[in-house]
Amino acid sequence: MTPRRTFLKQSAVIGTALNSTVTNASQQEVIPIALIGCGGQGTNLLLNFLKIPGIKVQCVCDPDEKRAQSTADRVIKSGHNAPKIVSDLRRVMEDPTIQAVIVATPDHWHAPASILACESGKHVYVEKPCSHNILEGRLLVESASRNKRLVQHGTQSRSMELIRHAISHLHQGIIGKVLFAKAFNIQKRADIGHSKPSNPPEGFDYDLWTGPAPKVPFQSNRHHYTWHWWHDFGTGDMGNDGVHELDIARWGLGVTSHPNRVAAIGGKYYFDDDQQFPDTQNVLFEYKPDSQSSDPKQLMFEMRIWSPYSPEQGIENGNIFYGTEGWMLMSKKGVVRIFDKKNKEIELPGNPEAHESHQMNFIEAIRNKKSLSAPIEIGHISASLCHLGNISTRLGRSLEFNPAKESFVNDIEANALLTRKYRDAHWAIPKGV
Repeated sequence: MTPRRTFLKQSAVIGTALNSTVTNASQQEVIPIALIGCGGQGTNLLLNFLKIPGIKVQCVCDPDEKRAQSTADRVIKSGHNAPKIVSDLRRVMEDPTIQAVIVATPDHWHAPASILACESGKHVYVEKPCSHNILEGRLLVESASRNKRLVQHGTQSRSMELIRHAISHLHQGIIGKVLFAKAFNIQKRADIGHSKPSNPPEGFDYDLWTGPAPKVPFQSNRHHYTWHWWHDFGTGDMGNDGVHELDIARWGLGVTSHPNRVAAIGGKYYFDDDQQFPDTQNVLFEYKPDSQSSDPKQLMFEMRIWSPYSPEQGIENGNIFYGTEGWMLMSKKGVVRIFDKKNKEIELPGNPEAHESHQMNFIEAIRNKKSLSAPIEIGHISASLCHLGNISTRLGRSLEFNPAKESFVNDIEANALLTRKYRDAHWAIPKGV
């Protein structure tokens, strides 16, 4: 049989994503939700949730009046009632009718907002990465457990049918023992230029936007979206896009805890602008044998955000898994290619099982106690890879890490970066930092 590539269009990969067929009376239960963060990702998420029967948007929240109003208008245009508009997320937490929140803020708000939601009795769908740093991620896991709240991490590949199918075959040994995984994030980002402090735009509450992060003057290239590239607010592209591939790599590799060692090099090789994070980065993680595996394993992350060139046409981000009997190339865009130890291409057996979308999975977990595809415990471990890689890159050296204690071994400088500086006595600082 002639080897073939396995292609699956995105619409097919999430074929059951927005299926409106009601199969159970309990699915008609109305669930009031709120969106916190009305940027492009947040608005798109909300519109996907609105395609699920029984979802009511009670409130949209954003410190930018224009963004909040635009999202509210999109809700109305989709045929739903006008939601309440607020700028301060505390108003969302105070509303006892809201059952679940979508947290699609900048990274520095992800864990604080999600923790506040859990403490106020609300379930949470939080965008990736779930935290700005490792300590906040752990505090979010503990808050969800303590309050018995469901928290879904926005690494939606966990709900993609083809990815789930391919990972299942990896775990069944289609390429033997998987000992090495490579996640790559290769794409062309925009130059954010150089800027100086200025007044924030009219209708934008910069103080609310800054939240518990250190108070710094407003700057036009440290605002919507460009916050990704600043240490106080973002996690670089490793946390922005790389977290998706890192989550898939860790999943396929079969490791469920933190690595024991991380080594990274990187920096700004291309952009001449104000970005603080690397535009070029290579990170290597090592996992010692544990109770689940007798083999040491490695995970590698490769990032270039100044080049659109990739290992295979059409795959800018993806994963490669190397096993004792072959290797596998995988992409969220619907590509899986498998090769045996003689580099002969083989087919992926069987057909993917139907699976609901990431958003539907979250709602089904609330309504019918279905298991989450990406519970916060999984999200925290994957997001932590981004933080570990960025810390090693910033310090310019390899680091030993204790997975159980979630701390570096005998390294005061590195351990200081497990958390961050906060604005004095801010109301959103998580308890326990």
